[in-house]
Amino acid sequence: MNNANFRIKELLVLGYRIFLAFFFYFIARTLFFAYNSDLLNVSSVSEFFKLAYHGLTFDRTAIFYVNALFILLSILPLWINTRKSFQKVLFYIYFVFNLLAYATNFIDFIYYKFIFSRTTMAVTATLEHESNKGVLFSKFLIHYWHVFALFLITAALWIFLYKMVKITPVKTKYNKPVYFGTSVVIFLVVGVGMLAGIRGDLQKSTRPLNMIDANRYVQKPEHADLILNTPFSLIRTFGKTSFNKVEFLSQEELKKNLSSKKFYTNHEPSKPNIVLFITESFSREYIQSFNEDMNIPNYVGYAPFIDSLAQHSLYFTNAFANGSKSIHGVSSVIAGIPSFKDAFTSSPYPKQKIESLVSTLKSEGYDTSFFHGAANGSMGFLGFSNILGYDHYYGRTEFNNDEEFDGVWGIWDEPFFQFVKQTLDKKQQPFFSTIFTVSSHEPYSVPEKYKGKFPKGTQPIHQTIGYTDYSFKKFFEAASKEPWFKNTIFIITADHTNQIEYKEYTKIVNRSAVPILIYTPDGRLQGKRTDLAQQIDIYPTVLDLIGYNKPFRSWGRSLVGDNQVEPFTINYIANQYIFQRGKYICTFDGQKVTGFYDIKDKALANNLIANKNAEMESLEKACKAFLQDYFERIIDRKLDK
Repeated sequence: MNNANFRIKELLVLGYRIFLAFFFYFIARTLFFAYNSDLLNVSSVSEFFKLAYHGLTFDRTAIFYVNALFILLSILPLWINTRKSFQKVLFYIYFVFNLLAYATNFIDFIYYKFIFSRTTMAVTATLEHESNKGVLFSKFLIHYWHVFALFLITAALWIFLYKMVKITPVKTKYNKPVYFGTSVVIFLVVGVGMLAGIRGDLQKSTRPLNMIDANRYVQKPEHADLILNTPFSLIRTFGKTSFNKVEFLSQEELKKNLSSKKFYTNHEPSKPNIVLFITESFSREYIQSFNEDMNIPNYVGYAPFIDSLAQHSLYFTNAFANGSKSIHGVSSVIAGIPSFKDAFTSSPYPKQKIESLVSTLKSEGYDTSFFHGAANGSMGFLGFSNILGYDHYYGRTEFNNDEEFDGVWGIWDEPFFQFVKQTLDKKQQPFFSTIFTVSSHEPYSVPEKYKGKFPKGTQPIHQTIGYTDYSFKKFFEAASKEPWFKNTIFIITADHTNQIEYKEYTKIVNRSAVPILIYTPDGRLQGKRTDLAQQIDIYPTVLDLIGYNKPFRSWGRSLVGDNQVEPFTINYIANQYIFQRGKYICTFDGQKVTGFYDIKDKALANNLIANKNAEMESLEKACKAFLQDYFERIIDRKLDK
């Protein structure tokens, strides 16, 4: 047989095997859409196929990366390529690499509902502090068995189709010059093709394909997540950080558009206790009092106690999270440091002196403590609380009674809240305590004795919202009998959002909608506020309320008296920064503005960028100024100034 001929046949079989990878990535994309269609807002079959077509570009990069060794061994002139033993080696290399990568797509069938983006390497920073990874994984497999089953079915089909086309062993004497020459040509052609596929093209003027490039093909930001695939997102973020200095504006323009130093004289100095609840997944969607003006048909809330507390509190119905994960919420609320593409805490820069609620309140003589009912160190909270300088950390270890352990995450909220109360009873005033709750978290279970007590609702999380709300009720009932209660400011917010029932909250901006509520037993702070608010506003608000009379660093604003900073919010969703202020919303991909939208257009449906006006230009500068100062202060370690 002609040596060149069977090398060409090898190449055709290689092409078939790579085609199978593209085919199964398409299946994964289709299933990803099926699981998340309510969030991806695809209006027609033709639109889906258009997005899937653009997705081929990102599939190609991921597939070529994953199959690099397989392709190399398939085309090298080894003279043994067609032997059964060698083909068996190729079979295992092909499926070990491909199925490991392919499985990550299936994780996002479910995980996307929690973070509203494709999984990146930043998720490893979230998991590295968990001591119960095995339990979490087994619970995931059991609870979402259908996803695991789909993976096994598609993997089995992939293996079956692979075996259908085989390379027949060739027994012939090689014409080595022809064999080698043919192989060199094949190697060069395939090598150049792979390089182009991985980069996106071969032009020196363009950089390799990255996640934000998916936004080039979309009108709706969420469609970028359908174009992307999870292996690509993991590969492109491996060993990389988004924390790099940017220079959009001159220093003079920066100062005109941003004030990161605050100094308040609105209140007389005082030293009330501060109790701050960061409530797991407690989306604004779940609380009726925060939705009275939303005009949502057939709306049902699941937090009756928080509703009753809101009637005696100052609460903000237009508030947003500054991140999508629990640790994002902690740094945003306590230190006023938002997280965008990557968590600040998983960047190279969190180990520095940070001015925060902890440092400023400690300087005023406050005892500071952090409570979290999970295993000590879970979520990275213990490490970050040590960086911030909390005096005390109370976790599952200090609670010291695993009869109240939920079996997955930590101590049930009700008994842990009572532990918090009993611990505060013993503290000398003033104290600042942060409580991060546990129970309103996947797998959304409640204690056996409360089964059937709380409305099941329409989403699995709803009954756990009811349970955590009941835990708040029991906490406030007990705490109100203690001497320290009347001299305490209570703040309740959420770390991020979670499962969505109502279409209003599938809108891309509203996916980060959280509650902010401030309660004082003396009733001095009451009323509903509809102006923009965000997690990073809590830090300056507390300092304003206690009459802190020194300058401090903050990108947020006081919600009770800062008239110098126009209300705004900033976060990162669908691979873009989203900046709200005044009449408009600005979307920015880190290099250029991609859109302007009416402030009421939370779905980002009608891009007004073609009619850019002076207010939009001002909004663009404000967004750029924020990011420029944010990255500069973090990288230059100026978070204490």
